Amino acid sequence: MNRRPVLLVIAHGSRDPRHAATVHALVRAAGVPRPGLRVETAFLDFNVPSVQAVLERLAADGVREVVALPLLLTRAFHAKADIPAVLREAPQSLCVRQAPVLGPSPLLVAALERRLYEAGLTPADKRSTGVVLASAGSTDPEAIAVIAEMARELRHTGWCAVRPAFASASLPRTEDAVAALRAEGVRRVAVAPYVIAPGRLPDRIAAGAAGADVLADVLGPAPEMARLLLTRYDEARAAAEQPAAVA
Repeated sequence: MNRRPVLLVIAHGSRDPRHAATVHALVRAAGVPRPGLRVETAFLDFNVPSVQAVLERLAADGVREVVALPLLLTRAFHAKADIPAVLREAPQSLCVRQAPVLGPSPLLVAALERRLYEAGLTPADKRSTGVVLASAGSTDPEAIAVIAEMARELRHTGWCAVRPAFASASLPRTEDAVAALRAEGVRRVAVAPYVIAPGRLPDRIAAGAAGADVLADVLGPAPEMARLLLTRYDEARAAAEQPAAVA
């Protein structure tokens, strides 16, 4: 009998059908290297199945342990409040452990660079290219700090400049960050969306990138993203197996 915990990937959800399609593609990619691992997908809003529906189905199937992985790049309101609240409503027969969010991670830096290269850039372009790291946005200081950390890590790979930007909640906007790099004399400007799947805010990022030379795709089912899902799953399992500290 397979006693490994089920991996439950929890996405935000969107009215945009591209969002759910991209999430499902990413989750399928994560499951390929581990054919014996049961992987499920649920959504907080807009899409089905809901988190509660999946948890009830798992309990009915006799599952005992679940690793709930927030498909989020920063630890903001959804990771701190929404997801813990819905997990508290899980059937009592389930032991549910919430895994860390995806960011920050070197795998995310690698996925961002993959998308930039796919958009037409090469490693030789780094010294003449400034990058706008465009995220959905948040009012949470911890989330904003993670975006700034990711921008620094991306800059350390050799791009001549990297500026964070936000589609909502925070400033600067994507178009303002593009303009700032132009004003600094950066020869080529690329926008790298720091978002997982298409939707309203990624579309706003794309609109703000009109003045840039290059617009990369969303992170989506990049191989590095699939690896990161499994990494967070393994970390949550390892944490659960650690002996309790003695007071």
